[in-house]
Amino acid sequence: MLAMGERINGMFKEIGRAIGEHDKQVIQDCARTQLEAGADVLDVNVGPAAADEQAAMAWLLETIREVTDAPLSLDSTKPAVIRAGLEVCTGEKMINSTTGVPEKMAEMLPLAAEHNCPIVGLCIDADGVPRDAEGRMEIALSLVAACMEHGIPTDHLYIDAIILPVNALQHVPPEVCRAIGMVSALADPPPKTILGLSNVSQGTTQRKLLNRTFLVMALAHGLDAAIVDVTDHRPGTDGGHDCGGGAYEPPGVL
Repeated sequence: MLAMGERINGMFKEIGRAIGEHDKQVIQDCARTQLEAGADVLDVNVGPAAADEQAAMAWLLETIREVTDAPLSLDSTKPAVIRAGLEVCTGEKMINSTTGVPEKMAEMLPLAAEHNCPIVGLCIDADGVPRDAEGRMEIALSLVAACMEHGIPTDHLYIDAIILPVNALQHVPPEVCRAIGMVSALADPPPKTILGLSNVSQGTTQRKLLNRTFLVMALAHGLDAAIVDVTDHRPGTDGGHDCGGGAYEPPGVL
């Protein structure tokens, strides 16, 4: 499984402070900590920490590149922020993300094609997140078709079937697992699959246990990659090193 470290995100208190104050040490220490814990890719998200998100994204990427050449995932819903990051980010990179809304694909997919980088496609359309696996696959198929139209190899697309909080939507995890298993039939070569794992445990008291449990379920259905707290690597404990300076409740999908 490709492990994408989630901790360089302005939603975390200490990371947000570091972005606002241009404190390179905090960002670089967090990058090193995640890589030492086994991250293959570092997700980079400005969050709400800066008024000028484009400049903040460029600063973050340049700061991280001073200490590592590891692949980076540029995480924003705003094309201008992604574009600003792509312009300065050297080395391997990917875009996180586009939805299946045609207007959003028309903005994001040309950036992936221009920079020849993978992109995450969320199973969300104008009506939101579908209830079942079949609805998710309809959106996934539109993402595959749009990638083909833009000359993006289908195996450069990472389909995110969108896991939602299990405490409120207990029917979702089985549907997401079914969707993961269906992605391989969408194209040849097939897209890859990815999840923002921590969404499953929002609002619960046993977040680490739920994250670990659902990750095993998703892997059993063929999950290729996950955005995770890679420092949480001690099963049976509440382990993990909080390089973000405190937990947060992710805002969820878009």
